[in-house]
Amino acid sequence: MVSTATSSQNPDDLDWSEVAQLGLRYARIPLALICVEAFYWFLTMPSDTLAPIQVSEAWLWNELTNFLYGEGASTLGTHNGWMTRIELNHVAFPGTFDHIALYVSDECAGVHEMIFLSTLVAMTEGVPQKLKIRSIVVMCVIIYILNLFRLVMFYPIAMEDCLADPNNAACLTGMWNWHTFVYKWGFMIVLITMWLVWFWRVGGPARTLDAAYGEPDEWRLAFRKEWKPLHFAILAFAVVLVAAAAFNITSNEEAMDAKGTLDICNQYNLITSECGQAQNRWDDAIGYAWSLTALGLVAGSIGSVQVQRPDEDGRWPSNTKESEPITVEVKVPTSRHASSKKGSWKNRTEEE
Repeated sequence: MVSTATSSQNPDDLDWSEVAQLGLRYARIPLALICVEAFYWFLTMPSDTLAPIQVSEAWLWNELTNFLYGEGASTLGTHNGWMTRIELNHVAFPGTFDHIALYVSDECAGVHEMIFLSTLVAMTEGVPQKLKIRSIVVMCVIIYILNLFRLVMFYPIAMEDCLADPNNAACLTGMWNWHTFVYKWGFMIVLITMWLVWFWRVGGPARTLDAAYGEPDEWRLAFRKEWKPLHFAILAFAVVLVAAAAFNITSNEEAMDAKGTLDICNQYNLITSECGQAQNRWDDAIGYAWSLTALGLVAGSIGSVQVQRPDEDGRWPSNTKESEPITVEVKVPTSRHASSKKGSWKNRTEEE
């Protein structure tokens, strides 16, 4: 009797080589996140790098607080010259003026979370580009709304705790605990959940597996070989940004005055409000220099690097000349003795 052996492995299961291949492809995601985090850190070193978004968030925060909890519940003011200061008002709040002074920083604007989630979506393979762009726009709007909801919740949490223990600074502990939890863990849980739901809804596992076994290189980055005036303009703009960064910490009068004051404070171990203000001005000057440098590097990369895609025959633009078939020009002999002719005279005449 001859028995045939049947494989017990499910054809849909992945072997270890396939798992390793997918793992290597997904390793690009944490690498991209690290690069984005570094860029965001350099970009937001000054306190008001994302001022337009901060102002819009503060304005909506103030309007919603007054609408939900009564007129006068909050007041909008300025912080470092921008309308990002919020004062929550209630008679039970601690302090002489019965208010809690807050402001919307660049970290509070939710842009960090938007960039993080956008990177996850953009690095997901096998999903059409237009679908990625639409998904990123929708997700960023959701993050903006959730962040605004987080800010609006400050007032009811503080009011409830301070009504139970009026004019005591400890009654603000619940509000700060809410802020810390959402900032450190809440948003991370929400972002990962949003991406996982989106990943399964768009058929991410199947799309990624298809991409892993499809064309190995659908696009690549290469140094630009054909330059246009626009590319030179972008590079010039990048040089201007880097030069402005250097000027901001070497020749800016306000920054130099702050640096001089700070040197005196450090020399004599002074701790005064003037020293604190000088430290803040100098830190902002360095932060703006890093931000401008980061933007300059991005602009330089955009101007000098291009995205290449293969043509219908799978040939890359830089290798097109090498991939084209070589045409050999056949020279006709000038003498009848240079070629060997066979066959009848009639056949030779028709071939010639």
